[in-house]
Amino acid sequence: MLGLPDHVTACLFDLDGVLTQTARVHNAAWTETFDDFLRRHAEATGAEVADAAYRPFDPGPDYHRYVDGRPRLDGVRTFLASRDITLPEGTPEDPPGTQTVHGLGNQKNALVLERIRSIGVDVYPGSVTYLKAVAEAGLRRAVVTASANGREVLAAAGLEPLLEERVDGLSARAEGLRGKPYPDTFLAGAKLLGVQPEQAAVFEDALAGVEAGRAGGFGYVVGVDRADQADELLAHGADVVVTDLAELLDAGRPA
Repeated sequence: MLGLPDHVTACLFDLDGVLTQTARVHNAAWTETFDDFLRRHAEATGAEVADAAYRPFDPGPDYHRYVDGRPRLDGVRTFLASRDITLPEGTPEDPPGTQTVHGLGNQKNALVLERIRSIGVDVYPGSVTYLKAVAEAGLRRAVVTASANGREVLAAAGLEPLLEERVDGLSARAEGLRGKPYPDTFLAGAKLLGVQPEQAAVFEDALAGVEAGRAGGFGYVVGVDRADQADELLAHGADVVVTDLAELLDAGRPA
């Protein structure tokens, strides 16, 4: 009744964009962070802001190709590389806005936390309905997110009681796990739940996330299309694509 193969006994959910609507918050924070940096970079290299040398961050293609689903610092590196820009790594203590990879990452994180605290966290109702159905069916459940703010987001969204384990940006860093598109964090989530990868389903809205699910040999990869990219999700490794997790409940009902 869950729209999953019979061999699946556990579910590994991405957080932003799958369970919660914080993807739009992350997108806005990335846009503000990168646009501020790109303006300053253009000025520092002798180009006027209005010149073609200044090209703003695109919250559509740039977000989904370079930062969505990736660890924060990887997102900084990957996007800057797309513009042929290299910055010093810096240190985790760099103040927000410092012209380093860590400085830009810290600026983005500060903006996200500010928005979460001021406006809260919205969930996707269909995802909550599905998560409750999974719990009632007795399947194991974990959240696997690149966000270092996973605990705060889950608490603000009221989802903690429905999830048994959490792998987030902080635990990944502590354990030396590579971020998506590598499967390390999903494999860690499966281990916490005591299941083999082939027994678990991965739920992801990011291209890097479905790629990680496929690379890890997971039993089923569900792509959640929040950005009109169904074909790309399938091409990156999704077994099925839905626009809302509640669609899986409908698919699992007999005709």
